[in-house]
Amino acid sequence: MRYDMAIIGSGAAAFAAAITARAGGHSVVMVERAEVGGTCVNTGCVPSKALLAAAGARHDAVAPRFPGVGTQAGPVNFPALIAGKDDLVAAMRQGKYLDLANEHGWRIIPGQARFVPGPRLHVAIRGGGSELVDAAHYLVATGSAPWVPPVPGLRRAGYLTAASAAALDELPQSLLVLGGGAIGLEQSQMFARLGARVDLVEALDRLAPAEEPEISAALTGTLADEGIHVHTASELRSVTRDESGHLVATALARLPAGAEGAARSRRRSTLRGQDLLLAAGRRAVTGGLDLAAAGVRTGADGAIPVDGRQQTSNPRVWAAGDVTAGPQYVYAAAAQGTLAAENALGGGGRALDYTAMPRVIFTDPAVASVGLTEAQAVRQGRRPDCRTLPLRHVPRAVVNRETRGLVKLVAEAGTGRLLGAHAVADGAGEVITTAGLAITGRMTVTQLAGLWCPYLTMTEALKLAAQSYSRDVSRLSCCAA
Repeated sequence: MRYDMAIIGSGAAAFAAAITARAGGHSVVMVERAEVGGTCVNTGCVPSKALLAAAGARHDAVAPRFPGVGTQAGPVNFPALIAGKDDLVAAMRQGKYLDLANEHGWRIIPGQARFVPGPRLHVAIRGGGSELVDAAHYLVATGSAPWVPPVPGLRRAGYLTAASAAALDELPQSLLVLGGGAIGLEQSQMFARLGARVDLVEALDRLAPAEEPEISAALTGTLADEGIHVHTASELRSVTRDESGHLVATALARLPAGAEGAARSRRRSTLRGQDLLLAAGRRAVTGGLDLAAAGVRTGADGAIPVDGRQQTSNPRVWAAGDVTAGPQYVYAAAAQGTLAAENALGGGGRALDYTAMPRVIFTDPAVASVGLTEAQAVRQGRRPDCRTLPLRHVPRAVVNRETRGLVKLVAEAGTGRLLGAHAVADGAGEVITTAGLAITGRMTVTQLAGLWCPYLTMTEALKLAAQSYSRDVSRLSCCAA
């Protein structure tokens, strides 16, 4: 049985590749060991953002912003909330994955694939039996899974991931969250807004460590205002459960430079919670694939190195999405899957340009970034010229009565060319695309300051931040050009 392309996995990268291949008239088969749709629709983006939206609605009811508008919120019916999320996920999985596979005309084999010499795929079919799949090209798109750090007692005590937390029968009264990146931040705020007591532990010195320091500081303040206990520069050293079944975690925190005595480097603390949620990073899922049988090399963390065309060390085997060492975003995975299919089946040499690829953390207010940070610009040998605009200067934020946040622009000194844009703001994820287009177009901050921006939109924050390079925006009228 020979196909033009055999795909392992059924998430964003896999489906993008399959649709591209079928559009070119090529035969495709797909192998999926679990639920069709991969992480995003089943346990990642879709369910988490649905629950974040629900938590946001409750928060707005508990903490109204507008004078004269009284609101209130009772306890969360957690089973009903989870059931609604499950219905949404099932509908999207059917409409955007299963139905599309039927419409485009490729087969999905339910089972575990592994490479055998040839290369070919041996598929142990779920429910019994097996099948050998022979294809001209293979695409590995098996995604990633949460990393479990080697904390003594953690596996025995048990833990949640974002996926298992979204399938709980009841809302935890208290929760320890390990990891201050995107997933940890979103999960912490979501559970806190639903009514849980949350402690957030991050090993590095600040939350969202990949973002600008100003972003981290704004996030820390926002979470603290909402009652979340933030522990940065802290490492879990042990985890147990007490006689009541609650988790007891020991953390060591680094003290600031200048602290006196032998205790300068470490401070021990004890944290307690009903459950612990892991959000300390993810690792590529390559176990059981026997990639060595196909001559495909992997890195120390299991990820599959690829070239700019998404090709592995075997020219007939390609990889896309989180299983590679590239950016772990669903839109990146889809673009890589499309690219892999085009290059494998069309003989092309196209590569992706990640220069203006944005990223978003769906907290409230949201975090969005594109391009270089100030530190990255320095490491590249550039001279950055930066401006930071607090949201109190943005009319849309003022009338929304939500001025927590800021916009920071990173420009190149001398030329004024925009190198990066970073925001903490309501709607930051919608605004950041405009900044990405400006970077792609090699615009200067002077040009950005002259953009047509409708009054009372958050996009105006970019224009005002750009204007701050040459003007004192605090002394402008509210709609001054």
